[in-house]
Order: sequence, then C-alpha cells, then structure tokens
Amino acid sequence: MIRSRRAVVGLVAVACLSAATVSAETPRARDLGVPFDGRPGSLNAITDVAGVTVGQVTLIDDLADGRKVRTGVTAILPRGRESLVASVYGGWFALNGNGELTGTTYLDELGQIDGPVMLTNTHSVGVVHDAVIAWRVRAGPADSSGYWWSSPVVGETWDGDLNDINGFHVRPEHVDRALDTARDGPVAEGNVGGGTGMVCHEFKCGIGTASRVVGIGDASYTVGVLVQANYGVRGTLRIAGVPIGEHLPTKTEPRRSETGSIIVVVATDAPLLPHQLKRVARRASLGLGRMGSYAGNGSGDIFIAFSTANAAALSGAALAQSTSLGNGELDPLFLATVEATEEAIVNSLVAARDMHGNGGSFVPALPHPELVRLLERYGRLAPRPR
Repeated sequence: MIRSRRAVVGLVAVACLSAATVSAETPRARDLGVPFDGRPGSLNAITDVAGVTVGQVTLIDDLADGRKVRTGVTAILPRGRESLVASVYGGWFALNGNGELTGTTYLDELGQIDGPVMLTNTHSVGVVHDAVIAWRVRAGPADSSGYWWSSPVVGETWDGDLNDINGFHVRPEHVDRALDTARDGPVAEGNVGGGTGMVCHEFKCGIGTASRVVGIGDASYTVGVLVQANYGVRGTLRIAGVPIGEHLPTKTEPRRSETGSIIVVVATDAPLLPHQLKRVARRASLGLGRMGSYAGNGSGDIFIAFSTANAAALSGAALAQSTSLGNGELDPLFLATVEATEEAIVNSLVAARDMHGNGGSFVPALPHPELVRLLERYGRLAPRPR
C-alpha cells in the first residue's frame, strides 16, 4: 500500500521503464496470445505518436479511519512540454453523454486543444481543472494580458465502487506531478493513474493503450489510443470475438445494466482538420462495440482525438495555412482507430490486478489462464511473441 509521497513518485516512474521491463512485470494482451488486426507501432502505445507524452500519479492508501483510497490522475500532453504554448487541432464525440469531458464547447468553436488532456475520477474533475490552469500560469510564459486564459480538457469515470470518492483525495500537487513527469516511451497500464480504481465488464480494469501504423499514398502515419475504461457488464464481454463473459460469470449479483463509462483519447500525426478529427473520434465507438459494449443509458462514453501535425498553422499568425488529407483517404485511419481502441481496452483488462477497496469491496482481475483457455477453445489463440 502507498503511504508516502516517495512511494507515489515511485509508481509514476513505472511509466519511464524500458519496454522490456514493463512487459516482464505486467503482461499485455499480445503476450497472452490475444490476436489483433493491424500493425502496431514500436511501443504499441499512444506515445508512438511523436511528441506525445504521458504522466501518471497513482494513489493507493488505507486510511486510519477505514476508508480506502484507490484513485489517481493521468496526463496526456499532445506536444509534450511544448503543450504549454502550442495547441493542436482536435475533435470530440459522445456516444453516450452520461459523463463529463470539460473544454468541449471551446473545442467545438475553435477546433483546437490548448494544453494537456487529463483523466481522473468523477468527483475530482474540478480540482484537476483548476490545477492545470495554475500549472500553466506558473510555467508560462503568460500572454500579453499577464496571465493565461485556459479551458482545460478533463475527462472522468467513476471509481466510487473501490475508492473513497467523496474523500477528495486527488490534490493539485498530484496533478502537477503527473504533468511534470510526463514522458514518452512505454506507458504503464491497469491499476494506475486515473484508472487506479476503475472496473470494466465487472473485472478490474483501468488505463490501457495501443497504436497502429498505416500507409496512405507514399506516407506512413501513426494512430495511438489511450483509454480509461470503466464500463460494461460481464455477460456481454467479448475478446477477439470470443464470448468471454458468458464463460466467466460473476460470483456476485451481476449488474443489470451498463452504468460505467470510458474515455478514449486518440492521437495521430496525420494532418487532419478538426471536422476530420471528430470523424476519427466517432470510430472509437466501433472498437468499444467489438468488446461487447452497448453504451447503456447510464454510461458516459466520450472520445477525443487530436493531430500533432500543422503546428505552424496554430502559432497565432494572422494568416494560417493548414494541410490535410482528403476525406477519401481517411479509411485507414478510421480502421486504425477501431483496432487500437479495442486492443487498448483489452490491455487495460490484462494489466489490471485484483483490488480490495472502500467499504469492503473487491473486484477480481481477468484470469489470464481462463482467457488463454477460452481463446484456444475457440481457435483464436495467436502465437505468443518471443
């Protein structure tokens, strides 16, 4: 259990380990033989998109009064540290809007994201939102008025089943740490960052990531996805087309309806305009559908996409010129988004571990041996990487 600031910092450092170390300590879906379509990038992570960095702070503690802290913060910086002063084109889509993603009216109006994309629990959106503004003000440089005008993007999912969510344990210093430690390279998955206390298809879940590389004409582009998954009922869970949920029924009273949420962040280096990025964001819905989600009434399924291209067009010049792919060239990016979203969710399930939480709650992890057995039974087990 984490009981000190030093321990929390240690968990953040997991995201900076080598790919081999992360894989050895926390198997990913492909390590178990789960088959996926498409060609992943070298890290199979959102950080395969050049310039994108990720920072995470994980808060796990058993308080003296019996309350359990199981929460955290995840920061995605589209242009790394340059995100302080450099925007990206973006678009968003709500498959079902029973949730929150701040900054979306600004995004609709201007088609751009200024600063990081943050993920946390439902009742910590406000503190994260304020802390991001304060971080930008401190880091500067400020605009001509002497301060930053800022409309941060903060997404949430509910971790109240495992976390003492009304204890408001996420604080500004945790947000600062996630932002200041954001790095490229491998991304920790499962019970980490904003995904620490999340539940998916009634299994432990959390943060997951994946990427795809596609060719369009003579150029190669990367699509990276990061999810904070907290949705779904057990019975509908499908992995690689196999009805896993039907074979692994819950031992407790099953959920009667889908009431959780998922935030999907899609990054690409392909030159796309805001309306095209909105189209890309919509395709995350199909990756979610492959997993067996039906976006129930109580679910907040909200997706955001951004492009790291066209930096010069967003520099504030009086005359801005952007380049973009033609709409007829977008199909490979649509497919890559579907594939990477599906794999990111499975990675979040595979990486997660059993968790005991607030009020005596317990959520089991997806059992790896049973998953492998079912994939083999249905003829879907792929050769494992060496």
